[in-house]
Amino acid sequence: MPEVDVTYADVKFTTPKSRGDVAAEDVTYSEVKISNKQQSANIQQSGSSRRSKVTPECLVLLALVVLLAAALIALGVTYIKLGSTTSAPTCSSCPSCPPPPSCPPHPAVEDLTCLKCEPGWEPHGGNCYNFSTTKSSWNDSRSSCVDRGSDLVKIDSREEQTFLESRLRGLMKEHEDKFWIGLTDSVEEGKWFWVDGSALDKSLSFWIGKEPDDWKGENSAGEDCVRMGEKGGTHDLKCWFDQSCNVFHKCICEKPAAPGYPCV
Repeated sequence: MPEVDVTYADVKFTTPKSRGDVAAEDVTYSEVKISNKQQSANIQQSGSSRRSKVTPECLVLLALVVLLAAALIALGVTYIKLGSTTSAPTCSSCPSCPPPPSCPPHPAVEDLTCLKCEPGWEPHGGNCYNFSTTKSSWNDSRSSCVDRGSDLVKIDSREEQTFLESRLRGLMKEHEDKFWIGLTDSVEEGKWFWVDGSALDKSLSFWIGKEPDDWKGENSAGEDCVRMGEKGGTHDLKCWFDQSCNVFHKCICEKPAAPGYPCV
């Protein structure tokens, strides 16, 4: 509504009775007119104030959106870099893991994986073992092992005894189906030596029951050689027996694993 109409409508309700009243009317008109202008100015200031408040809020919101987007991008880049770092193998990987092509082979891996046994021989602990099924005397069994570049087995650790005792459980078909090992006291009774000339370590002996007893019931020469094995296994690994060296038994041959094979 135009300003002059508002002013006229407001003044119209005052009926002039005299010239003095007209003057009063003019004053009233003037006052109303000024009042309307002030009201219009107030409205304009209020609108301007509201407009000025909306613009900074939008700017702040926009800035927050931009910062959030930047943070998400930075997080994504970091995740990608971290994933590529952890998934790529390094030269310091565990010895049991194959190294990447760009890394030299780990010494421990090379020493173990480059050792190999011939067909018919079983690898264990850097050595190869053959469980012969041919029965013969202790001396003939040893000769058979030597002919194949080995000797009757020498047991150097509890772990090796565990391996052999476990394997014989599945190979023995009857109670007397035992195997010669490379231990004898044929040079001097009661003094046990391995085939390599080393004395038996008593802390690594696995005699069963009252063995060795050097029983002479079947042979006056006594029992000077050692066989091992217990059908069904033992709970304490003790399965060594002294026996006459002339009795026929199967045997266990042992030799170092062959080096020089390509590592795969």
